[in-house]
Amino acid sequence: MTRCLADLAGGSSPPHDVALMGPRGNGKTVLLNWFERRCREADKVEIARLSPSRLRTEQALVDALLPATGIKRVLPRKLGIAGVGEAEWTAPSPSAHDLTARLTARCRKRPLVVLLDEAHVLERDVGQLLLNVSQEVRAEAPFLLVLAGTPGLSAHLSAMNASFWSRLGEGRLGIGLLSDAAARDALIEPLAAHGVGIDADALDAVVEDSQRYPYFIQLWGDSLWKQRLATGATRLTAAHAQAARSDILARITDYYQDRYVELDQSGWLTVGESVAARFQSTQKLTYAELMSAIADGLALTPDPKSAPAALAALQRLGFVWCPPGQQPPVRYVAGIPSLMAYVLDCAQPPVPAAGA
Repeated sequence: MTRCLADLAGGSSPPHDVALMGPRGNGKTVLLNWFERRCREADKVEIARLSPSRLRTEQALVDALLPATGIKRVLPRKLGIAGVGEAEWTAPSPSAHDLTARLTARCRKRPLVVLLDEAHVLERDVGQLLLNVSQEVRAEAPFLLVLAGTPGLSAHLSAMNASFWSRLGEGRLGIGLLSDAAARDALIEPLAAHGVGIDADALDAVVEDSQRYPYFIQLWGDSLWKQRLATGATRLTAAHAQAARSDILARITDYYQDRYVELDQSGWLTVGESVAARFQSTQKLTYAELMSAIADGLALTPDPKSAPAALAALQRLGFVWCPPGQQPPVRYVAGIPSLMAYVLDCAQPPVPAAGA
């Protein structure tokens, strides 16, 4: 992303757009916010931050990418006409047909970065227009499209434009769990900035409990800071971590329960239970192994559903995902740590582990 920004600041287009893909809670929005700040600091590019909820039509996309010109903003909406009175008047808006040409002209004047979060819910016709325009404009002027979404993003984009996903190359970024070192830094550095340290045994316990999942690390950081405020300690110990644990457990349980209900209400709970059972004996599954687990779950489902639809749903929900950039053999992994164990704990009757 930094290299793409350097290309734009130098007046040229990056070699590809960027897509951030990963389960919820891994920091995709945080990365978008970071990149937006970097773009503003560079002070050589314009930024358009878009939201799928405001892009329901192609015209809405056009209006977002081609904001009203100065003359259109100052012209009155009502004009006085002699002998008639007043009449409503609005300058015509650019249409989808001339979006590419006008956006190219805009980017030639000043490079443009378009940031779109939650791209996995973008309307299909709007997304298809955006992807096509992005390809055409970037070939002629400095332009960059940065998308972020759940693991369902790849299938959603492929349905809009079959070649877009494969053209991303190294711009296809999987946003998953932090490394052990990064998880430790995420806890140590904010505390150190306020003159607070943490004992090694307490840090080890917190990192292990967080499972290096960014959202859980965030929860732990918040609870540890509350312990610091409550006790006035400048050095957090295992006792402080233990005191925070009940609060952490309650908040993580709430999070898991929300995901569990979402899986149930979307109609994929039985399939999810089958997949979760298969994952109890391994941390990774091949495509064939995952589809076998899905088929087992579908066999227990009263309503006929297809295996591809089930896989797409489980990825969209972030229950499983296939991180990009793997060396063969490619494997699917759990989207959110320990959620599968929670799903099995809630199963009535309990789902037996694979091979049991």
